[in-house]
Order: sequence, then C-alpha cells, then structure tokens
Amino acid sequence: MYIRYDQKVLLFKHGKFIKILKPGLFLNWQGYTLECHSVFEELHTAGDPAELLADEVFRNQTETVTVSAGHIALYFEGGLLKDVLTPGQHIFWNNSRTKTFQQIDLNNPEISADIDRNILITGILRPYIINYGVEPYEKGLLYFDKKFIKIVEPGTYFFWKSAQSINMLKADMRARQLEISGQEILTKDKVLLRLNFMCRYKINDPVTALVSNADYENQLYVCFQLALREYVGTLLFDELLQKKQEINAFVMETLKPYQAQFGIEVLSCGLKDIILPGEIRDIVNQVLIAEKKAQANIITRREETASTRSLLNTAKLMEENPLLLKLKELEYVDKMSEKISQISITGGGQILDQLKELLTGNLGKN
Repeated sequence: MYIRYDQKVLLFKHGKFIKILKPGLFLNWQGYTLECHSVFEELHTAGDPAELLADEVFRNQTETVTVSAGHIALYFEGGLLKDVLTPGQHIFWNNSRTKTFQQIDLNNPEISADIDRNILITGILRPYIINYGVEPYEKGLLYFDKKFIKIVEPGTYFFWKSAQSINMLKADMRARQLEISGQEILTKDKVLLRLNFMCRYKINDPVTALVSNADYENQLYVCFQLALREYVGTLLFDELLQKKQEINAFVMETLKPYQAQFGIEVLSCGLKDIILPGEIRDIVNQVLIAEKKAQANIITRREETASTRSLLNTAKLMEENPLLLKLKELEYVDKMSEKISQISITGGGQILDQLKELLTGNLGKN
C-alpha cells in the first residue's frame, strides 16, 4: 500500500488503534486493518474517537470540535463555508488550509448580524434556515412559540430552524374597501328598506388589528351595521330620503371611538343605494308622477295666463291707436300674401276697388 502526502492512514489490530502511518510504501500488513483518510476532509473512522484522542501523536496532528446539543457549527475553510457540523464530536486533520468554526445556538432563532447574508441562501444551510418575505406594502408580525416578538419592516428575513416555532403574520397596509350589501333596516314608520353601503379604510396599527382583535374586519362590519340601523331607525321614510346625504357624516362620527380599538383608520364612507320594496316603489313612482303632472299643469296655466294678458294689452293698444290697428291689418295681409301664389276674382270691379282702398288706407272714410 502506498500512502500519499495528502493522506493519513490509521493502523488498527483487532479493532485497537496502533498508530498513524507516515507517507510511503507499506507491505504485508496481515492481521491489521488500515483506514485511509484525506487530510483535507473531516475524519470519519470506525475506531473509537476517545481511544484515538488518547494518543498524543494523534492529538497533535488533529483538531477536535465539539458541538453541544441544540447547537450547530459553521465550518469555514479559507474563509468559505464548507460544511455545517451537527451536535457531536468532529475531528479534522491539521493541514495547510485555515479552518474556522462558528458555533450557533439554535435556541435563539434570530440570526446575528455578523453572519454574511450571502451564505444564508446557499444549499449547505438550506436545511437549517427558514425565511419570510415582507412586501413593500406590508408589515410583518414576528412570533416565536406563538408569542409576539416585534414588528418587522418590508424585506426578507432569515431564522434558524429550532425547537421553537416561528411564524410571521403579515398586515396589508394599503387602503381597503368594505361593502355592506342588501342590509335590511326598518325606518321609524316601519318601512323596510335595503341599503348598500361602503367604506374605505386602512390599518395603521398592525399589532392592535391582528393581535388584540380576533377578526377586526368582521367587528368593523358589525359596527357599520349598528350605525346604519341607529341612523335609519330614528327617521321616517320621507325624512330619510331628504337626509340621505347626512348618513355618511353620522357613520364616520359614530365609528371614531372604534378606530383606535381596531387599529384602523376609516378614510371615507358612503351610501350607494336605497332599495325600496315593490309596493313602496310603485307608490313613490305614482307620487312622483302626480307631482310632475301638477307642476306641468301649473306651468301650462301660467303660460296661458301670460298669453291672455298679452292679448288683452295688445287689444287695448289697438283700441287707443287706430294706426296701430291698421298696421296690424297690413301685417296679416302681408303674411297671407306670402302663402298665396295667385288670386282669381269673379264679379265686378267693386271687389278690386275695395281691396285698393284697404291697401291705401282709405277704406272706411267714405
């Protein structure tokens, strides 16, 4: 057997460690067991590590790293991550390469800032890492063992996998819309209405919204329902139709005390629709038609009165001024002549004389 300079060979006899063989050629090792190992790799032997470490020569040629339970060790060679050491005893040969080991306590899931972020995304560490991403429009709520720890800003976060459970709740900080559709409410005079209402809101305190409240959105929905019932239930149907624009301000004012409790801010709200029952809708339509007809009749009477008054004034002016009457007659004759292309007269010349007198203004003087 030839042993290279980059190799170490452990010599055993009947399972008992004898010594480390030096590089060179060895023959006739009958009754002995040889283990050949690279000096650049961790030592994995079938022998008893305690027996090997009891040998001074072996100890001088090796480096031992002990990883306790609940820990791991990052093995760097030449400044580069080469392996992750699990709990137990690890033996390495002394060689020309610089080896460093960083112990990690998995009982603390948070990763210290002195660990290069680039090594966290390597395949070597993947079995030991859990990561969460928080979007730019979100905030994260970090939990260890179901206990709230802190709020985290947008970004990517890495944690050690450990006996503790790790969770990240995410709060969407963008404006959202809540709709209350088909809400049936009785007015003061017992008219059953269906309302469609909407509001825009956003989370401003994610801890209050997601930790202090089991379901803040459902609670907000109920508060809107109660506010609508409180407003509509105190008004008659006709009053509601007249004051429907005021419902928005009432609901906003009613919800002010609840915003801090839910960790939200109501940006705006508004009544979209008032849906009437079929019979009530028909009655309202009849009332509207009657009102419009009455308004139309009033306008017609007003126009007729104005027209009659105008005719009366014209008649008085003509009575007081004969010349004005004559001008009016000429105006009518002119309008008539525009529509007559020719005139056929049967009889004597008396008609022509009268027409001539009419046009010259002499008729009636004789």
